[in-house]
Amino acid sequence: MIDLDKKIFGKVVAKEIIGGEPPLHPETTSRLENEFNLLVHELNKKSKEELEKTLQEQKEIIKQMNSKPGAMALAQDKIKLFTDFGFKYTQAIENKLKSFV
Repeated sequence: MIDLDKKIFGKVVAKEIIGGEPPLHPETTSRLENEFNLLVHELNKKSKEELEKTLQEQKEIIKQMNSKPGAMALAQDKIKLFTDFGFKYTQAIENKLKSFV
């Protein structure tokens, strides 16, 4: 079970994604876009080891959040949007890791 107050994507906490508030448009979409841009920018400041750790952490968070879509009371559209941004972020991390080779 995921801690609802856990930061799962920058400053975004789990309850913002799986709860009804804030709404998907425009608040959650805008927030995820802004956090994504900040997180990608911050990748340039991380070492290879930090990137590897961040990648594993993000993959685990995506896995945990993706285990929730079957519950009908949860905001399915927000979970899907979070997952999309999570995959884009893991891809950005993987691309950054390739630059260390």
